Amino acid sequence: MQKKVKVVIVDDHGLLRQGIASLLNDAPDVEVLASVASGEEAINLPDSLQPDVFLMDIVMKGMNGIEATRWIKEQNPVTKVILISSEVNKDFITAGVKVGIDGYLPKDVGKDQLLNSIRTVMKGEKFFSQEVTALVFQDFYLQKTEGKGLPTKKSKELTRRENEVLVLIANGKSLKQIADELFISIKTVETHKLHIQEKLGFSNTAQLVKYAIENKLI
Repeated sequence: MQKKVKVVIVDDHGLLRQGIASLLNDAPDVEVLASVASGEEAINLPDSLQPDVFLMDIVMKGMNGIEATRWIKEQNPVTKVILISSEVNKDFITAGVKVGIDGYLPKDVGKDQLLNSIRTVMKGEKFFSQEVTALVFQDFYLQKTEGKGLPTKKSKELTRRENEVLVLIANGKSLKQIADELFISIKTVETHKLHIQEKLGFSNTAQLVKYAIENKLI
């Protein structure tokens, strides 16, 4: 029997928590472990629950979703956190990526996309909605048009293709999505990613994303 993905919903609006739970209840591979109203409740859940994924609101009374995510990731980096916000905000996205989020969705997300996001992050990939990706790319192109966000000395060591792959990785694209978008094989994408990590001295995707943000590549 397939092991179910254990999910915790964190939002200070009870009706929204109920709505998300109702979307997930019929999924055969997902189990809603708990539904809590604050970041404090989320980080104080019993260790015995061991959730796989937190669906995390951002703006809440007390500890917000960004701080709760930071705490969760420090305690257990393999736990996945998907931010669900009523506002697709560049500052929220940037802050979330810095603390290690695995995905970002608007609150009007549908059932199929919500389930897809959970299944995607459980495979070790990032998941960002089209609205989030569009906002990030819009800002990226604006920076380029205005002459901002130019590569640093380190990023100049990368080839043009490696820079393209780096930006797509930082925007949460999976290896398959990058391969499809650039019309290359997944194996080629993996090779580019390996070369990027070697050149920049990094060992994982989170470091690449952080580097891209700090150097205003996204």
